[in-house]
Amino acid sequence: MKKNNFTMNHFVFNFIFFILNIFLSLKTKAQQNYSGNSIFTCENSDDTGPSPAFLYTCNGFNKSCMAFLSFRSKTPYNSVNAISNLTSSNPKELARINGATLLTVFPPGKEVIVPVNCSCLTNNYYQAETKYVLGQNPTYFTVANDTFQGLTTCDSLMRANPYGVLDLHPGMELQVLLRCACPTYHQKTNGTKYLLTYSVTWGDNISNIATRFNVTEGNLIDANGFSSQTQVLYPFTTVLIPFPSEPGSPTTIVANDPPIPQDCSLKKCKSKKKTLPIALTTSVLVLCAFLFVLVLFLLRKRSVGLSKRRARGEKKTEVFSEEIREEIAIIEHLSKVYRFEEIKEATENFSSKNRIEGSLFRGVFNNGKEVLAVKRMRGDVSKEVNLLKRINHFNLIKLQGYCENKACIYLVYEYMENGSLREWLSKNSSVEHQSWGRRIQIAVDIANGLQYLHNFTEPSYVHKDINSGNILLNKDLRAKIAKFALVEESESMVTSDCPTSHVVGSAGYLAPEYLEAGVVSTKMDVYAFGVVLLELITGKDSVTLQDGREVMLYEIIESIIGEENEEEKVSLFIDPCLIESCRKASALQLVKLGLACLTQEPESRPNIEEVVSNLMKIQANDMQQSIAPIISNNLSLER
Repeated sequence: MKKNNFTMNHFVFNFIFFILNIFLSLKTKAQQNYSGNSIFTCENSDDTGPSPAFLYTCNGFNKSCMAFLSFRSKTPYNSVNAISNLTSSNPKELARINGATLLTVFPPGKEVIVPVNCSCLTNNYYQAETKYVLGQNPTYFTVANDTFQGLTTCDSLMRANPYGVLDLHPGMELQVLLRCACPTYHQKTNGTKYLLTYSVTWGDNISNIATRFNVTEGNLIDANGFSSQTQVLYPFTTVLIPFPSEPGSPTTIVANDPPIPQDCSLKKCKSKKKTLPIALTTSVLVLCAFLFVLVLFLLRKRSVGLSKRRARGEKKTEVFSEEIREEIAIIEHLSKVYRFEEIKEATENFSSKNRIEGSLFRGVFNNGKEVLAVKRMRGDVSKEVNLLKRINHFNLIKLQGYCENKACIYLVYEYMENGSLREWLSKNSSVEHQSWGRRIQIAVDIANGLQYLHNFTEPSYVHKDINSGNILLNKDLRAKIAKFALVEESESMVTSDCPTSHVVGSAGYLAPEYLEAGVVSTKMDVYAFGVVLLELITGKDSVTLQDGREVMLYEIIESIIGEENEEEKVSLFIDPCLIESCRKASALQLVKLGLACLTQEPESRPNIEEVVSNLMKIQANDMQQSIAPIISNNLSLER
């Protein structure tokens, strides 16, 4: 009897789930919302509900299905066997779908269709599972975006594996969850049988993807929750392609290799607004649609009104070019547009008590619930704004919004409670300030921010003004790079007969090749980072006094490296605040890394990837040394 009741209850439960699944599928025409740049942060949370930053939501008609991925052939993953091993797909099926044999080697950039078993039987997200053995200098970020081309995400890797970001090492095996999905009920009734997860590359847009795969733009828009205004897609994000039948090799192409070093650059971009579902089937849902349309109408009316006011010349004092207006229009998709009255109220009319420095003010928004920084600027700020709308990384200061008023533009940033690194180093009272581990973490943060600029943007950028005053610290003493006014593309080469007349930046941090010949490259930032690293260790300024004259900090320290008892001599220069917590061996390693960054010849300096790798090894070793006494004491107590 109990067994029969259990069977009946199980049947009822499955039936209810089936009905609810159909209802939710009817309610939601869009398969998923486009993830935008949220997949790159590695620090997302889905506490408020499933997020496209991880994987695709389990909202299909079936909880498991056959799905497909697009993968671009590249060494060493350029054969049927290599790609099937990487993705744990059936090699015979992969060969059949791509019109190949088991021995086929694909040309570089060839789009390969990969069949996978997609399922959400155990969680809220669809996934296809595979495993990956880590190579040299591994990080979750590079595995997701370099190796798997955005077909998995940094966050999903971190959730699927028990290892911390500092615990990864070559040879370790990771569980990898690949992005896939099954059609919704609505898609099935419209003839969609399969979904292909397509990894976006440079130059892709909704129109050319629809044309290439022979699907309607409407179906593509519906499948990904795009708004009608969406025009640009961004590399290493994914979109779902709906197919009425199994996709095959005629839909694939050989793509040109992207203009990026080592296949690991990303073009970061603005996130897309989520669109509300359409094709609603109940009166409540119809009401929601009506309210949504009403909001769009009001926003459109406001925009038209603004355009008319501009046409009548009501803002004659504005000095912004059409280029900056276009840049600001793009920012509107990712940042809040503040009214000038909000800015004035938040900063108490730019009162002196709210001034952080110069034209930077502290502002209290949202009825006192949110503290942000407001930067008042004049003139053409298109260069800085253009970059800010493209970057998105934890260790780069984030643009929260903007306001345009007459001849000024006000950029609103996240607020950094502990000010600049230079200011923080000048203090010596807090426990955090005396922590050697904090200093190393700050160095790691700065290097990670530079690595993003140098390797994970397209084009790659040189900051050109890295110094301890432009490194900001939040309440948790995590470092973020700020002030991008001088940024240039890394390919730029600036030469001049009188280069010193063109030099911009901070004295004491400028690389010799830039001072002498105006050469701009990523090694320029590495040089400046070396100076900041020595400041972190010593607590001193980049230019210091010795025997009554100004001397570069690195020259003093460099003179003792290689001598006898160098470890003891280096310890004499360590910030006195750190004497208790600093480990001399770690300090010496950091000093040598800093001096390597300060090598006069740029080609002899390490690149930022090598800097990050060395810093993380030093940090990991230091952490082991810090817990060793605790473990030893515990063992002694046990005995």
